[in-house]
Amino acid sequence: MSDQIFNRPDYKQRRQELRNNMTEPEKRLWSVLRKKQLGVKFRRQHGIGHYIADFYSPEIRLVIELDGDSHFHQDAIQYDAVRDEYMRALGIVVIRLLNQDVMCNFDAVKSYIHAQIIDRKANI
Repeated sequence: MSDQIFNRPDYKQRRQELRNNMTEPEKRLWSVLRKKQLGVKFRRQHGIGHYIADFYSPEIRLVIELDGDSHFHQDAIQYDAVRDEYMRALGIVVIRLLNQDVMCNFDAVKSYIHAQIIDRKANI
């Protein structure tokens, strides 16, 4: 097993599949995260340990996760808690957003993310 934390080679194919098959909320959010439109670079489907983050900014150590219905089952809630704790142990802040909010309250989502970016820049 590799000691590499970011983008481990054994998960490369899965990361590529996820990038090639983004959900509509992921596509919509990526349209404003890409090309430093909010002031920092984000990567999509970025490997961190044996997890794959939806969006990650290494500059400010921020992960953005989009959650759909599957994240509200007990097993998924526990899995996400373990995953988030792993990220926190690496000094990475995780914010979770609902797919529905991305699709229905996009301006509010962008404002929230922008505020989180400003906060992370001030605290790094």
